[in-house]
Amino acid sequence: MGNGYFTVCGIVEIEGRILLVRHTYGTAKDRILVPGGYVEENELPNAAIEREILEETGVVAKVESLLSIQFKTNQWCPVFVCEYVSGTPKSDNYENSEILLLDIDEAIHREDITNMSRELLKLYKAHKANALPKSEYLARNTTEQTYALFG
Repeated sequence: MGNGYFTVCGIVEIEGRILLVRHTYGTAKDRILVPGGYVEENELPNAAIEREILEETGVVAKVESLLSIQFKTNQWCPVFVCEYVSGTPKSDNYENSEILLLDIDEAIHREDITNMSRELLKLYKAHKANALPKSEYLARNTTEQTYALFG
């Protein structure tokens, strides 16, 4: 079940290039952006972005850190830095029509990138080293499926 109030984005670097998708619907139709989507009911945001990246691109990625959080009055969106684990990037031919692997500077300067993705890539380039790492700590009586700590 989707939840329009809680979304996630993820930046994945593969061999020095950024993983991007060309969106097929909504205000971002035909534009490129970092992968992302909705957090499902009872799903942690870090698990949601790993799932969304796999569903949209065929790439297995693991969350490393939290880069930023976008807030709107009716929505929040954590932006994660994810480590590429495996998989050959390919379009899902549903939510996206194309997968791109671009140099970060090329991506930032493209006219067809969404404004938010452009800003996220600028933040990533400038502040990647300062992102909040995912802790291995698990609070008492929790599991990785129910708890995550960043920082």
